[in-house]
Amino acid sequence: MIEQVSFDIQLILAIVNGKVSAAINRKLSRNFRQNGVEITPEQWTVLLFLWEKDGVTQQELCNATFKDKPSMTRLIDNMERQHLVVRIADKRDRRTNLIHLTKTGRELEGKARFIANKTLKEALQGLTLEELKVSQDVLRKVFTNIKD
Repeated sequence: MIEQVSFDIQLILAIVNGKVSAAINRKLSRNFRQNGVEITPEQWTVLLFLWEKDGVTQQELCNATFKDKPSMTRLIDNMERQHLVVRIADKRDRRTNLIHLTKTGRELEGKARFIANKTLKEALQGLTLEELKVSQDVLRKVFTNIKD
């Protein structure tokens, strides 16, 4: 069946190479900056997870955001410098640090979510609900086919 379909190879490669994701991240970064929210899209993904489940291991954050440990360490280091998160030793296993939101990190949630939702609406402008559903289903299938 797939052999019968005519592909727009440039579009598929753009998606595979992350150009769509990179463009959305640039726009999100710009929107954060213009609204006085000094976080990156990468920090946003970590904060988003922590707003739902605070006090997790670095490995949990790596799994949730698809980042490797060295990248996550740098990201958390920067977020600590910005007073968004803090590392606290796990009481059950002192070798493990749990990442917790600070008051500053928690207070950022409303404004950051508003900006991110606005950015997503800008990116999805002109798409119907049916197109969004089909796109989501297709991308989920592609991801399932290639994830480890």
